[in-house]
Amino acid sequence: MIRAEKEKQVEEIEERLQRAKATVFSDFCGLTVKNMEELRHRLREQKIEYKVFKNTLIRKAFEGKQEVDDFLRNPTALAFGYHDPALVAKILTNYAKDNPALKIKGGIVEGKVMNTAEVAALAELPPREVLLAKVVMGIQSPLRGLMNVLNGPIVQLLMVLKAIEEKKKGQ
Repeated sequence: MIRAEKEKQVEEIEERLQRAKATVFSDFCGLTVKNMEELRHRLREQKIEYKVFKNTLIRKAFEGKQEVDDFLRNPTALAFGYHDPALVAKILTNYAKDNPALKIKGGIVEGKVMNTAEVAALAELPPREVLLAKVVMGIQSPLRGLMNVLNGPIVQLLMVLKAIEEKKKGQ
């Protein structure tokens, strides 16, 4: 590979890293071509890019981050997730359970370097929509309780008036 191509690939890695909310490093040695195609298909369905780069080019793109050097042993593929950071980890972790040849080395989520265990923990998180729904429910719950407390006397008054009305109808 000539120098211009290498520089172009380093720029490509840097550009993808800037856009990505999550990047997961994986070792794909031992996967068959069929397995790689299946993995890429699963990732592509979720608009996640999965690409193999030379470790030296990845190292150049990550200049200044020594933590990443630990991930750059053996061939390395990068999965770039641009939307939901947990989704990248979830798909790769689930695929690695079925295909032990795929090994997750670590990742970067919104600038924070994560080890294998942290990526696995990220994969266990529920989807973003579920988390947002839980936040909304947490905000809504006290308001609903306040509304019930404020409506209580009014409801009781209406019940008393209804009882008086029924009593007068009975007379």
